[in-house]
Amino acid sequence: MADSSPDSKSPLNPDALRAAIVSGDPVQAMPALAGLRSVESEVAIPLLLLGLEQEPFIVRSLSCAGLGVKRSAAGWEALQRALRHDDDANVRAEAANALASYGAEQAWPLLREAFAADNQWLVRCSILSALAEQAVMGFEPLLELARMAIADADSTVRVGGAEILGRLAHEEAPAEGAEAVRELLRGLQHDPDHRVVAAALNGLQR
Repeated sequence: MADSSPDSKSPLNPDALRAAIVSGDPVQAMPALAGLRSVESEVAIPLLLLGLEQEPFIVRSLSCAGLGVKRSAAGWEALQRALRHDDDANVRAEAANALASYGAEQAWPLLREAFAADNQWLVRCSILSALAEQAVMGFEPLLELARMAIADADSTVRVGGAEILGRLAHEEAPAEGAEAVRELLRGLQHDPDHRVVAAALNGLQR
C-alpha cells in the first residue's frame, strides 16, 4: 500500500505534505508541518491554514506555531479565530504566542482581551510569557497585564504576574508607577502559594 506521508526522497513535496497534514494521523502530520518552515511562504501558508482545520489538537497547535513564523494577513485572521474559538487550550495558547510574534503594538489589544476572557491558566501564562519578552512593551501595558495576572485564582498565573512586576520594579518608570509596583509586590508576600511569595521577594530585593 502506498505511503501518503512525506518520504525521504521528496520531504518537501507540497502534495505529500498536504496528504500528511489531512491524514488525521498526527505522526504523519507533525513532521510535515515542521517541514513547512523551510518552504516558501506561498506554499506553506495555505497548508498551515489547512492544518488549523484538522481534528487532532496537536496538528492545530503546530499550525498556529507555523503561522507565527510564516506571517501573513490570512494567518493573522486565522490565529485570531483560533484564539477566540478553538476548543482546546493548547491551541489557544499557541495562537496567542504566534500572534505576539506579529509585534506587541498589533497584538496587545487582542491579547489583553483574550487574557481577560479566557480563564485557562495555560492561555494566560502563554500571553504573559509572550508579551513579557517583547522589548517594545511599555511600562503601563505591562503593569496592567501584571495586575490582571496577580488577581488570578491560579497560582502559576500569579507567579507570572509577580515576575513581570519584579522586572518593572527595576526598570525606568514614573515615580508613582514604580511605587505602585513595589506596593503590589509587598502585597504578594502574603500570597498562599510560596512560589508567588518567592517571586515577589525576588522582585523587591534585586
